[in-house]
Amino acid sequence: MKLHTICVPMLLLTASVLPAQAEGLPPAPKGTFSIAVIPDTQHYKGRSTNRKTQAEAPTTNPVFESITDCIVDELERQRIVFVSHVGDIVDINNDEQWAVAQSCMNKLHGKVPYGISVGNHDMTGKTGNSALFQKYFPQSRFAEFDWYGGCYPGETGKPEVSGNNANSYQRFSAGGMNFIIVHLECNAPDPVLDWASEVLTQHADRRAIITTHMDLGPREHPKAPRDYFDAPKGRMVWKKCHGANGNTSQQMWEKCFSKHKNLFLICCGDQSRTQALHQSVKGQHGNTVHELLSDYGAEGFRLMRFIPDQNKIEVRTWNPVKQKYCEQTKIVPHRDQHQFTLDYPMTN
Repeated sequence: MKLHTICVPMLLLTASVLPAQAEGLPPAPKGTFSIAVIPDTQHYKGRSTNRKTQAEAPTTNPVFESITDCIVDELERQRIVFVSHVGDIVDINNDEQWAVAQSCMNKLHGKVPYGISVGNHDMTGKTGNSALFQKYFPQSRFAEFDWYGGCYPGETGKPEVSGNNANSYQRFSAGGMNFIIVHLECNAPDPVLDWASEVLTQHADRRAIITTHMDLGPREHPKAPRDYFDAPKGRMVWKKCHGANGNTSQQMWEKCFSKHKNLFLICCGDQSRTQALHQSVKGQHGNTVHELLSDYGAEGFRLMRFIPDQNKIEVRTWNPVKQKYCEQTKIVPHRDQHQFTLDYPMTN
């Protein structure tokens, strides 16, 4: 079946710019709820970064800490029901950075459901080996929570590739609706996509979200440094992980995502030189799927406020370091990529 990407005029029907906001995050009104999305958290400092000038300094990540601190502080005011990390939780795949990452995510642990997509920096080379991620965020870490659905087990005897929570799903309910969110590793291979399809089919009665590390960015593999900034953007047809077994973003859409009528949202990161981008497309069943890229570095994280009685999702980008909304960046000066509203039917 031919898949159609909605052109720019159609995008204006499904996404609108939020009006300017006063300083400070306003509380979420009664009847609404929020999902927080943490972009790539690669801004580590200290000896684990291999920077000679910081060889004796302890390993820290102030930006990561400020994001999780803000989420914990705002849990009740923003009515946050879930937190999703888009991957590249570390910059260099070593124990010191993973220990800091675990410490940051521990602030959420037991307070709010959350999931993590494994990024290319969270693996060893191009092999798809995510053993260190699995050491710090294994399936056993989440087994006590009823919102944790499970994970892809990996090949027999080889859990370090794709297994032990490298691909997982979670369930939660809010606003009288039931949701499932699937976290998939970067360039997930076919067996992982088959597992994800089974999970989504088994939970066809739930509204579905997917977080995966690579989705939107330069469509073709950049040939020059400026291509990462200037080349045509969209769903990517190139990959970084799993070698011949890996799937590009477009292949993941065709083989899995487009086939599920309950899917309405895809979150991703990976592309710091695209930084912020969103588009709306149609799945095979005519369902609108919003694809949202956020890779803000120190510029902020996303809060998506669901407003059921308006059939709207307000997407806000908040900078917890500066304590202000992200209205523009040097890479993306247009406010409508940082603060916008999506149409999503919730009161049918």
